[in-house]
Amino acid sequence: MSDHLPADAIANILSRLTVNTLLRFRCVSKPWRALIDSPDFIKSHLTASLHNSSNLSLVVKGKRLYSVDFDSLHSAVELDHPFKNSDAPDVLGSCNGLLLVGEGHIFCLWNPSTRKYKQLPLLPIQSPKKSVGFICKTYGLGYDSINDDYKVVRIVEFTGKDDDWFISEVQIYSLKSNSWRRIQDFPYCLPFKLVWGVSGRDTLHSIVRRKRVPTSPRLIVAIDIGVEEYRVVPQPDFSGEDFEISVGVLGEWLCMNGFFRDHFDVWIMKDYGVKESWTKLLSFGAPIIRNVSAVYPLAYSKSGGEILMHGDGRLFWYDQTTKRFREARVRGLPNSYYSEVCVGSLVLVNEYGGSKGIKKNDVQEKGKEKRNRKKRDDFLSEGFKLKL
Repeated sequence: MSDHLPADAIANILSRLTVNTLLRFRCVSKPWRALIDSPDFIKSHLTASLHNSSNLSLVVKGKRLYSVDFDSLHSAVELDHPFKNSDAPDVLGSCNGLLLVGEGHIFCLWNPSTRKYKQLPLLPIQSPKKSVGFICKTYGLGYDSINDDYKVVRIVEFTGKDDDWFISEVQIYSLKSNSWRRIQDFPYCLPFKLVWGVSGRDTLHSIVRRKRVPTSPRLIVAIDIGVEEYRVVPQPDFSGEDFEISVGVLGEWLCMNGFFRDHFDVWIMKDYGVKESWTKLLSFGAPIIRNVSAVYPLAYSKSGGEILMHGDGRLFWYDQTTKRFREARVRGLPNSYYSEVCVGSLVLVNEYGGSKGIKKNDVQEKGKEKRNRKKRDDFLSEGFKLKL
């Protein structure tokens, strides 16, 4: 590979480069190509990117899908996504450089950095006998480090004639086996606006209730996709009325956002699962910013001194020292959009389970079928489609 540098040194240097650069370097020689394509290098490159907060971008969904370089936040570039007959499929999750994107009943795992994707097997919704229909459905994407597998979680909540009866059916897709499998039912009610966050600990989180009544307490519940179990995560101590809470991930920590009548708080859990480790990171009076009802933290800057936040279709940097906001104006973005942080990676979607994924024509044909069923699907895809 080189007469001057050992292979380990070359691998270490290459692991610090961007995906685009590495894809070009695959053409340098067969040994370099073999190195860059190797599972060990792909993992080391991902680990370095996550540890150094490098190779980050924002994936933005407006009328189309865009990518914005996180370090510069200069301009938006339209993404060439798998759904050729759709301007912007739904972005339902992000994990280690992979995105879960969907349009109607068709879903793909897609690596926008390598432009590789794989369609998930179709999974029709089948109502239980006591059900009168489903009230909501949602999806999440995470990494199972125990089995070295990427998994998609789908939860569908069915209701019956009795308001107290519900069942939340859970299916898990394994990229390794390229198949869906039902696990034990989710014993909680799904909120209508559901956001799952990947904590980096094989878990997905959301705010749920035990019953579908306003007085039922809100809980933070985790789905452990490694052992396929559910658990309640302790919340920080806070008080107030007429509040809403949401969860996400900020850096390596689980994050909780509290929206109260007169203020807004951001908490981070520094020792996962330990109630006493909740730390209030930010607290603002309302309104936080003129003409902005609420903001959500997305990621730390590379230096760690600022936090990028998203609110009402705008991006803001919050300086933790001066306690001030400044708007990040990105050229080419629409007036209203949803954004997701994505790390650039070489993670493969076609090396699991021996499948080569789908052809672009297959996605196009299924997109045509979806539009032909549009009237029937509107009830499902528009009325109850939930973004993660």
